[in-house]
Amino acid sequence: MPDAHVVVAMPSFLAHIRNDNGQLVAHVLDEHLGEVSRLAAAFAADFKAAEWASLAGLWHDLGKYRSGFQRYIRQCGDPDAHIEGKVAGSDKTHSAAGALWAQQHLPSVDKRAGPVVARVMAYLIAGHHAGLDNWFGGLKERLAKDDSVRELVDTLAADLPHDILHLSAPLPNVAAIPADHHAGIPGRFALWVRMLFSCLVDADFLDTEAFMSPNKAEARAGFLSLEAMEVALQARLAAMTRQVAARGEADSRVNGKRAEVLRACLEKAERPPGAFSLSVPTGGGKTLSSLAFALRHAVYHGKKRVIYAIPYTSIIEQTAEVFRGIFGAANVIEHHCNVESEPLAETTRSRLACENWDAPLVVTTNVQLLESLFARKTSRCRKLHNLVNSVVILDEAQLLPVPYLQPIVDVLRLLVKDYGVTLVLCTATQPALDSRSSFDMARQLRGFPPDEIVEIVDDVAGLYAALERVRVHIPADLKAPQAWDELGGEVAAHDAVLTVVSRRADARELYARLKAHSPEGLWHLSGLMCAQHRSDTIALIKDALAARHGAWALGDEALPVRVVSTQLVEAGVDIDFPVVFRALAGLDSIAQAAGRCNREGRLAMGDVHVFVPPKPAPPGLLRHAEQTTRALWSALGPKASPLAVERFPEYFHRLYGDACLDEKNIVELLRAGRGEVNFRTAAESFRLIDNQESATVFVRYVRHEEEDGIDILLKKLQKDGPDRWLLRKLQRYGVTIYQHDLQRLLSAGDVESLGADCPGLYVQASDLLYDPVLGVNVDAAPGDPASLVL
Repeated sequence: MPDAHVVVAMPSFLAHIRNDNGQLVAHVLDEHLGEVSRLAAAFAADFKAAEWASLAGLWHDLGKYRSGFQRYIRQCGDPDAHIEGKVAGSDKTHSAAGALWAQQHLPSVDKRAGPVVARVMAYLIAGHHAGLDNWFGGLKERLAKDDSVRELVDTLAADLPHDILHLSAPLPNVAAIPADHHAGIPGRFALWVRMLFSCLVDADFLDTEAFMSPNKAEARAGFLSLEAMEVALQARLAAMTRQVAARGEADSRVNGKRAEVLRACLEKAERPPGAFSLSVPTGGGKTLSSLAFALRHAVYHGKKRVIYAIPYTSIIEQTAEVFRGIFGAANVIEHHCNVESEPLAETTRSRLACENWDAPLVVTTNVQLLESLFARKTSRCRKLHNLVNSVVILDEAQLLPVPYLQPIVDVLRLLVKDYGVTLVLCTATQPALDSRSSFDMARQLRGFPPDEIVEIVDDVAGLYAALERVRVHIPADLKAPQAWDELGGEVAAHDAVLTVVSRRADARELYARLKAHSPEGLWHLSGLMCAQHRSDTIALIKDALAARHGAWALGDEALPVRVVSTQLVEAGVDIDFPVVFRALAGLDSIAQAAGRCNREGRLAMGDVHVFVPPKPAPPGLLRHAEQTTRALWSALGPKASPLAVERFPEYFHRLYGDACLDEKNIVELLRAGRGEVNFRTAAESFRLIDNQESATVFVRYVRHEEEDGIDILLKKLQKDGPDRWLLRKLQRYGVTIYQHDLQRLLSAGDVESLGADCPGLYVQASDLLYDPVLGVNVDAAPGDPASLVL
């Protein structure tokens, strides 16, 4: 960094500076405003709002013309000087001037439309660093403060270009503003503003990145086209068909039905865009068939990308790994890291590292997708405009969080109606999210009208009947807990067996009992293991099962394969055991566990044993689901099938009969009134995972073939700061712990911060913190991480 007083020849007005080996290079402010305006308009054109985004881009940094900001950025030579709030001093802020100029100038251009346009501009421009705010109790009061007014006065005192300050084109068309009452779906205006905000902040980030890190900007190009991806997928599916035929299994019951599901997906893909459901039992080939539908549909209808959302962070890497194997790593974004920086802690690097989902295929979690749709921060909102004109697949749609179900369904319907999204609701267990569902009967969910969702599979009941391949054994007394020692003996009696429990602590407890009994061929899986550790373990389990199946076919003796897992194996993990034990849980969870039993149909029937664990499930929905299953099964007749497809409507009706579907009142918070939206309060209330109660720590898990892999990544992070490509790799080494545990571990030296350039990021510092089999040491992280469930 050069001396702060060195005079470097620069243009009149700067937007940013960068340090090239001691030489300060300038980013001209006029050029930055023009390019952000152009990019934002191009993004918003996809939902017919280009002129709105263009104006916001043109005025978003007007406050940088003020002399105080220009003097500071020249003197300090700090590349982070443009980040509002990093340095104290009211003369260095810049996001209020454009918002106030809109309020002052636009009504003089058009008395009727001007104030309306100004309100929208105020949200966008004033929030492009701090995030979208409430109108009352937030933005309105902020813009009235003396410091904000002084910012505009100082800005107008500068010699601004006339073509930037004064409009040469008509005002945006206020008739295009979506009204909440239209089509009976609330939140319409709020989502529209959030989409415009996404266009603005992504355009700002991209132009800043093009200046600050031109090599990174160039690396964004070169993705495969969706047409090429469809060809690659069809080639992989054809190869899989040949492999099945070579094994003599092409005519098996399971593979025949999987082929039928795939054909149905490809046939329905040319239907008009809208909402679809894909109801397929576990093991029916839903993952690749749904992707085949999405790619064929995207190509046929000119969609831009496919977003594949999965309920559990703990299994997302399995699906992403499959997709990368088909399309190549560069064409698939795996995004599930929930690390966020507070605005005051941000740096240029951390701002540019946040994801914008610009790849053709994004694999993410429901948490990332849904929280972003209700977010206020720039890092979370940046990606939203890339949802426009896309195909969104929601895997295991029945697992959408009940306390937020109404606002979630509202926003999904708006994506379909207003933003060209084709939505695919995948589920192995009913119901769907339409007005015929049991949700509606329970609480009058404002869901999709019955004719808006097209079922891809023509004969759902027939498909389920054809794929029934397990016997379910339930205990005579559903209220009598079984001791771990007794259960361990039953599990150990089987050489190939999967046991699924609902608590991390239970998985460790049972694993310890089985290890004492017979350690050979024993495996553990839970969310206390980082994603890479889980992926490696699952790969080893699959290899062990394949070796066992090969030995069995030859009549040879095989090693045992016994796995103890939390419910992370119940979605997206393709493993096949002849016997599965499942702790009493929700009916849908038990059905998912059963999908890992006799999955390939090699046996006439597999066996699923349900047991009552010593401790009930954690409080909340998991315990309520367990109790609902108990009540439903207690009323079953002696010959009734516990997992028959007709059980699920009744199960969900009971489960949600007393539930509040908008527990935090999100719908009312986002009602626009006269454009007065509570963005901040709604975003803070819509938290599927409370980040204030949890933190992500990168652990030093060592892969055998890559002993220093994590250390290389961490050293690069500490040296160069957060880069989004680097964070994508590091997220596979992250484990979630409680915030209060984080503070204790920081004090004890077991965990350390990665430094000022990496705000909100922590790394393992003690060798005792991470066990090579079990993951994060519970004793080293007290407070029962088991309640984190997965």
